[in-house]
Amino acid sequence: MRRLLIILAILIVLIGAGTAVYFTYFNKSATVTVAPGGSTSLPTAGGTTQTQATTTSSMATSTVVASAPMRLVQISTGPVVPGEVVTDSKANATSSTQQMVHYIDRQSGNVYSYAVRTGTLTRTSDRTVPGIQSADWLPNASLAFVRYLSGDTFSTINSYALPASSAVNNGFFLPQNLSDIAVSSTSLLTLASGVNGSVASLAHTDGSHSSELFTTPLSALDVSFAGKNQYLAYTKPSATLPGDAFIVDSKGNFSRIAGPLNGLIAKTSPSGKWVLVSYSNNGALSMMLLNVGAMQWIPLPIATIADKCVWTNDESNIYCGIPTNLPAGYNYPDDWYQGAVAFSDQIWKIDVSSRFAQLVLDFSKQSPAISVDAEALALDPLATTLVFINKNDGSLWSYSL
Repeated sequence: MRRLLIILAILIVLIGAGTAVYFTYFNKSATVTVAPGGSTSLPTAGGTTQTQATTTSSMATSTVVASAPMRLVQISTGPVVPGEVVTDSKANATSSTQQMVHYIDRQSGNVYSYAVRTGTLTRTSDRTVPGIQSADWLPNASLAFVRYLSGDTFSTINSYALPASSAVNNGFFLPQNLSDIAVSSTSLLTLASGVNGSVASLAHTDGSHSSELFTTPLSALDVSFAGKNQYLAYTKPSATLPGDAFIVDSKGNFSRIAGPLNGLIAKTSPSGKWVLVSYSNNGALSMMLLNVGAMQWIPLPIATIADKCVWTNDESNIYCGIPTNLPAGYNYPDDWYQGAVAFSDQIWKIDVSSRFAQLVLDFSKQSPAISVDAEALALDPLATTLVFINKNDGSLWSYSL
């Protein structure tokens, strides 16, 4: 009996030692750390949407599920807020560049930062803003302009400037019921729309020095920056109604550059030289590239919804989520926005100068195979890391290009 106990004790010691060795040397999945002042879990959103940002310490665990050295990494298993930003940073002058993905957890409104090279996930803010629908970040990822619904009937749109760090208390509210927000490194573009039309305003990114940019009788617009002192505005897309896209100058003058086209969606390049346009064409999708200065239209060999694409900073390439097939019997892009239909995508790169399309990522070839409907694509300034949300479940992914 004593001999049996000795053998069992030896076996337990060996198993324990083997487990320790495994976790020390072989388990390389990304780790979760938390910025000072918080814990490792996520706050649980309350039953109603709050009208102001608060801080909580009630949490549930979040993890990164893929190994950091892999090119394709699932950063978040739970849903995140559409709109994320990727920055390049260095810890010091001698260290290599590190790509950082900054995003907001959809349930809690907590802000996270993921280091691509090391696979480390850090919660940088535990402020709770439940029910965020969208986020527009400053390019340096210090502040995100978020919109969320509130009120007994959830009919009020609140817009809040959410600091990325809990240590910073410079958050502020914007006017209620804004229909759109766009952000550059120095300016904040907001749009308020109603039955009588729309009013666009321009302010500093701290909300100060706000002034009216333009007014228009068009009551349903999307707006964005299109280079220096000009802006892109296009009518909200509908498969059954023709839409138009306009360049707006600093004096508020509109110049139509595209349309009328059903389901029109436009995405400008950083300088405003190019505009990517998608539209509905007899139940299918078509996509073209417009040279704004020359007003030259260039058909593209592949097609998707332009909101599923992102420009590189140098405007040499466009990355898009391209559906492998387009289910029949749906109105595009309406049914996709409303969630009535989902796509199974591949990631393609479009070379702007040669108009050549190249397959970058085929999710069906991954192990295990996954189905991704890519939205909210983002790139770091050096175009080394592509980030996107899988619309099917709201999870966040990164891919090293």
